[in-house]
Amino acid sequence: MNFGIIGCGFIAKKHALAIEKIPSAKLVAVCDRVPETMEYYTETYGAKAYTDSIEMLKNTDLDVICICTPSGLHAPIAEQVAKAKKHIVLEKPIAMTLEETDRIIEAANSNNVKLTIVHPNRFRTAVQVTKKLLDQNLLGKISHANCLVNWNRGQEYYNQAPWRGTKTHDGGVLMNQSIHNVDLLLWFMGKPKEIFSMEATRLRDIEAEDVSTGVIRFESGALANVQASTTVYPKNFEESITIFGEKGTVKIGGANALYFEKLEIEDLNESEINELINRVKDDPWGTPGHQRIIEELIYSIENNLEPSVTGEDGKNALNLVLAFYESAETKSLVSISEKTIKRSLI
Repeated sequence: MNFGIIGCGFIAKKHALAIEKIPSAKLVAVCDRVPETMEYYTETYGAKAYTDSIEMLKNTDLDVICICTPSGLHAPIAEQVAKAKKHIVLEKPIAMTLEETDRIIEAANSNNVKLTIVHPNRFRTAVQVTKKLLDQNLLGKISHANCLVNWNRGQEYYNQAPWRGTKTHDGGVLMNQSIHNVDLLLWFMGKPKEIFSMEATRLRDIEAEDVSTGVIRFESGALANVQASTTVYPKNFEESITIFGEKGTVKIGGANALYFEKLEIEDLNESEINELINRVKDDPWGTPGHQRIIEELIYSIENNLEPSVTGEDGKNALNLVLAFYESAETKSLVSISEKTIKRSLI
C-alpha cells in the first residue's frame, strides 16, 4: 500500500521508518508547509513533496495517510483525508476536544475508511505479557494500580515550536507525554467511573501543566493513582505501571516502562515467572510500536476488520485526560460519562 505523511516534524521519521520496514508498504508522498522539512523524505525515500494537503490528497496512488501535525490540527486534516477516501494513521492524541474527536470518527465511518490511533506502547513485550495475565485473570480481583511518568522536558523542548505547551494545539504532560500510559491503564483496568485531580505549571514557561497528579475510581471498584511530570532533573526518571491484585503483583518499570521490576503470581511457579521475565529482557521493545500499528492497519484494510487501536480507543484516552483537566480546574470530583461530549481544556 502507498503511504503519505502530513506534517514532517520529529515524529514523522518514526512513521517513515516503520513504513520502510514493512514489505507491503511504501512511502510515496509527504506534505508540510515548510519545504525544507520534506527534503529528508524526498532524498531518502523518493517521496513526492507537497505544501498543500488538498493537492496531495488528489494523488490517486495514495492508500493511507499518516497525520503527524500538531494535535490541534488533527480534526480538520483527518476530515480532509477521510473525504478523499484515504485510510488514516493518526498520531496521539486523537484530537484536543471530544467534539473534534466525534467529527473524526464520523468522517472515517461515513467515508468507509479505517482509522487507527498511534498508541504504540501497547505492543511492548512486557505490556503484551501483562495484558495476557489480566485476560487470564491470573492476578484475581484488582485492588489498585499506580501509573507514573516522571520525565524531563527542558524549556528548550517547548521552545522548538510556538504550539508546544499550548492548550489549543498541544496540552501539557498529561495530554502529550502521559496519554500513552493513560491508554494502557484503560486497556488494563477497564472503564473509569470518577476522577479527582490536581495540576500545576511549576518549572516550564508554558500555558499547560508540567506536573499533574490524580486518582481514578474504575467501574470495577478498583482505584488508580496517576502522576505525570516533565520537571524531573536532569533526565527521564521513571515510566511505570504497577497493578496490585489479590493473587498477583506486576510492575512494568524503568525509565521507559520496558521491564518487569516485580512479577509475582500465585498460580505461576518460579520457572514460569522467570521465563516471562527473561522473554521481556531478551526483547523489551518487541516490534516497534509504530510498525505494529501500521502493519495491523494494513491487515484490517485487507480483511475488512477493525484496527487494533481504534478511534474509540483514542477517544477514551482523551476523555480521561480531559476529565483530569476538568477536575483540576473545578477542584471537584468529576464523573466520567460517554454523554459528556463537549468537555475541553481550552
